[in-house]
Amino acid sequence: MDSLVPKDNYYRILLAELDLHYLYGATQKYYGSEGQESIDPVVFFKILLVGYLNNINSDRALLRFCADSLSIRLFLGYDLDEDLPWHSTISRTRQLYGEEVFLSFFQEVLRKCVAKGMVRGKRQCVDSAFIKANASMDSLLGKEVVDDVRSYTAELNHHSEYQVSVQKHKEVEQQHAWKSEAYKGMPGHVKTIQKDEDGEEIRPKFLSNHTHYTPTDPDAKISTKPGKPRQLNYAGQLAVDDAHHVITGACASTAGSKDSAIFSEIMNQTLANLGANAIQLEEVIADAGYSSGESLQYCEGHDIDAWIPNFGQYKPERRGFVYNVEEDRYECIQSGGNKAILPFKGIRTDSKGYQKKTYRSSEKDCKDCPFREECCGKVSKFKKLDESIHKPLYDKMHNKLTSNKSYHRRLVKRRSSTVEPVLGTLINHHNMKRINSRGMAQANKHVLMAALCYNLKKYLKFIRKCIRSLHDYMVCCLLLFRHFGIIEWFHESPPAQCFDSPIIHFFTKTRNVFPCFLTKNRNVLR
Repeated sequence: MDSLVPKDNYYRILLAELDLHYLYGATQKYYGSEGQESIDPVVFFKILLVGYLNNINSDRALLRFCADSLSIRLFLGYDLDEDLPWHSTISRTRQLYGEEVFLSFFQEVLRKCVAKGMVRGKRQCVDSAFIKANASMDSLLGKEVVDDVRSYTAELNHHSEYQVSVQKHKEVEQQHAWKSEAYKGMPGHVKTIQKDEDGEEIRPKFLSNHTHYTPTDPDAKISTKPGKPRQLNYAGQLAVDDAHHVITGACASTAGSKDSAIFSEIMNQTLANLGANAIQLEEVIADAGYSSGESLQYCEGHDIDAWIPNFGQYKPERRGFVYNVEEDRYECIQSGGNKAILPFKGIRTDSKGYQKKTYRSSEKDCKDCPFREECCGKVSKFKKLDESIHKPLYDKMHNKLTSNKSYHRRLVKRRSSTVEPVLGTLINHHNMKRINSRGMAQANKHVLMAALCYNLKKYLKFIRKCIRSLHDYMVCCLLLFRHFGIIEWFHESPPAQCFDSPIIHFFTKTRNVFPCFLTKNRNVLR
């Protein structure tokens, strides 16, 4: 079969460049010494590679595709008459292996990219994208606890929409009977099915992660984008190097949480991956979705130059008030006002779990102020201001962005041109649009496999480009030497005179002229 596959076949080149024998040691703990022999771990990961490289989501379709291709059989090490593993074996093995095995595979491919000079490490661009979960919106149930706690607990432990009994559905519907009146007039109260321009069913707006969950995949969360219907998703987090768009960090997160909550996790992995290859990270670029006090504190603690715009609710100044840093208080500067003082009163936690510093004036300071109603409201008799405990970090970021506007604009364009095309490629061409398994651990494996396949394709393209560039360089040298008669002169001159020649030094120091010369004289190669 080796003679039937061309020498320049993609999978033959991949077979020569990729050494996966280290997987035997990485997966040894998952195999026993007794029983029927299981699938070879190298074969398993090669089959997964084929699926992600060809954007095949179904295990059944993947095995059919592998069985029908000579080059893939050569890549897997199977003869024409050998049967490939069952699709169920692929599914069970994917569940068996831990996340650390998939992460080690990702790190191995990243190491090969670093060895070829494809990763600079100076600037990392971070972004995320939704990944459709393997669960239907029809499986959603309300979170209100029914009277029978034991049955409710049993429902939570099912993890499958098919195991929820009809009686259980009736209990939930009875418990939610009050909603028909409470949500009257809101989108979704109409029993008729409404669809958007894409034919997708429009879900009620009151469906949220606070009120509903799915027993099919509890880790999947309800999320949406503007103009798109609600669906159960995960989120794929990526960190991409801006030199050659190589992915340096990849993980999955819940779609219901903000990107800022997962920032430390994706950065920890990125720093570990770069550190393992002796690369120092300098800058991180992200959008406002990653802005939080914890994210900025993380960058401060790890000496990372972060460029993350503050979120929309951030206020650099309070109208009519000035902050006194030494006294830690706000002072009223409203012309004609009572010049009230708002001292620090303590730290409280709001309904969303954020810690805030509270500043409040006394009633006597604002009692006779002509701006009291405008400033404090019709009911309140004092002025209260809440600020995030991380406001100094927000202020520092605000000052950095406003004082370097031109540089920040360039970084915004760099982030968009770096990480967003990578996300689009993964979603449309590398099987990251949908997860065919359930659970956060499986989602993380899914993102890692898609990311390493992307890096692997970049690696193979890069080394072929380098070989082509070296070939063009050598051809240019020969063309220039022949054009100026240097080849004939070289044969007639002693070697010492040749290498000391000013003409040779000129060609050595002006390599940038070679591509232009080759383009103009391309017909010589024909």
